[in-house]
Order: sequence, then structure tokens, then C-alpha cells
Amino acid sequence: MAELESTVINTTVKQKDPSTALVIAVTTRAIFNLEEEHKLYLEKGKEEYTRHQQANQDKPLPPGTAFAFIQAVQYVNKKILESNPAERDLFDILVLSNNSPESGVRIINSAKHYGLEISKFCFVSDEDSTQYLKSHGVKLFLSADRTDVCNALQRGVSAALVFQQEVQAPSTPLRVVFDGDAVLFSDETDQIFQEQGLEGAVQYERAMEAIPIGEGPLKAFAMHLGKMRKKFGQEGSPIRTYLVTARSGRDMGVRAIKTLREWGLPIDEAFFMDGAPKGPILAQIQPHIFFDDGLHNIQGAQNVGVPSAWVP
Repeated sequence: MAELESTVINTTVKQKDPSTALVIAVTTRAIFNLEEEHKLYLEKGKEEYTRHQQANQDKPLPPGTAFAFIQAVQYVNKKILESNPAERDLFDILVLSNNSPESGVRIINSAKHYGLEISKFCFVSDEDSTQYLKSHGVKLFLSADRTDVCNALQRGVSAALVFQQEVQAPSTPLRVVFDGDAVLFSDETDQIFQEQGLEGAVQYERAMEAIPIGEGPLKAFAMHLGKMRKKFGQEGSPIRTYLVTARSGRDMGVRAIKTLREWGLPIDEAFFMDGAPKGPILAQIQPHIFFDDGLHNIQGAQNVGVPSAWVP
């Protein structure tokens, strides 16, 4: 099985220790805009796609949805190392691709063109490339392929589906927005809401107020992000985290806040929207990435130019 994966080490980047780093894997279509190339692949096949990529290997690909997020992560590493040059708790970025190494030269050249701090490029010929995520210690996986994301989540890796869009996120500090239920938290209250309506969900939350909400699919990633956040004071931190949830603050906010406190997860700002659209508040925050399980919320974020990732 090992020969299915070809890993290219980027020697221009300092290699991180995967046992201590926050390893983020991104697919090529998440970090670069490869929509035209992907269309060519679907219509003309792999050989024509490979020929096209080889012919254009020195032409940088345009940035994709996760591009600004990766740039901001790079800025955090810079700030951490300025504070402590021996620090090993850093972000580590690797690109996971279903391309062959031959057609992957353009991906590597594009990353170097933009000065992206990507340590490894993994070219996988197997259909399910997510089988390699755990061996690389990946804590978050971003892909433009829904099957990949579902496979990663089933393997116990935090993952989200990135939608291709034009994004204009400012570069610093790194701003990450999480939805609550079914993202940071489990979907237990959502299930009560589906079965018993809002009143049933409110009663359930009041009865369970002293008991932390279960863990959601992105909790592990958020906790590692929080650990890095704690290296800095409240002022001047290169990381800012937000909770933007459809919960109402009056009826369902207390348990959420108590859960975050129980977990020891620092959140800079929390917005309890009581079902109101999230787009306007996201436009104000201008995050580098917004995680939500609701496609209507993803659409609302995209409408205001916010890079979004769906947690199915």
C-alpha cells in the first residue's frame, strides 16, 4: 500500500515535528482555484489533464478558498517563533493530492511562487487518499470533495468541505469562526429540536444546563487552536476565535458557555443569533474560515465573501 503514496518534502521550509504540531492537510482544489482544470479532467480524462498541467507547470495557479487561511496560519507561526525560537507547537501544512507527481509539479511551483509554508506534498494514486491522514498526524482536513470529507470524518479526523469562491480576507490576525451544534458541539440538541421543536429543545437545554454538551467533529481542532491561542495574552494575539451560533443567548446560551469553560476552550467573541442570518456578523468579523453544518449559513457567508467550509 505504501507505493500508492508519493511524498515530496519541501526543503525550503523548516520541517515540523508532527507529534507536537497542529497538522492541517488541504487538497489542491481547496488551496488553489483548479475549477477549469477539474472540468478538463472530468470531460477529457486524466491523461489530457496531466498534459495540460505539465504544459503549464511554470504558470502559477490562482488562489482558492483556503489560500488566505493558510497565509494567516503562516503568520501565526512567524509570531510564535518570534516569541520563542525553540517552540515546536506550530502549524504544519501539507497538501494531499490525487494528482500524479508528474502533474503535481505545477502545484509545488505555485506554492513556492506565493511563498506558502507547505512542508510536504503527498501525491496519492489511490481513490481514498484519506487513509493517509492519520499516519501524517492530521488534525484538520480541508477538501473540495464531499466523499473525501465524509471518509475523513469517519476516520475520526476533523474535516470540512470547502466551496470554491473569490475571497478577500485580510491577512492578519488568523480569525476562525465556529458554529456551535454539530460543529464544535455534538448534534444532540439539534436532534431534540427536529423531534420536539424549539420548546422541547429549550426544555432539554435547561434540564441539562449543568452537563457539558457532547463533543462535535471540530472540537479536537478547536482545542489545539485554543492551546496555541493561550501562548499569547488577550492583547496582540495572532489568533482570534469566534462562536457564531443559531442558539438564543437567553434560552440556550448558558449551557454552551459552561461547556466551553469546562473544556478550557478560549473563545474571543460569541454571538447567539437566535436563528437570525449569520452573514452580516460574518461580514463584520471577516474570518479566514467559517465552519458550519448548515448549507443555508454557508450560502449566507459566501454571499458576503467569507471563505466557508461545510461540516456534513
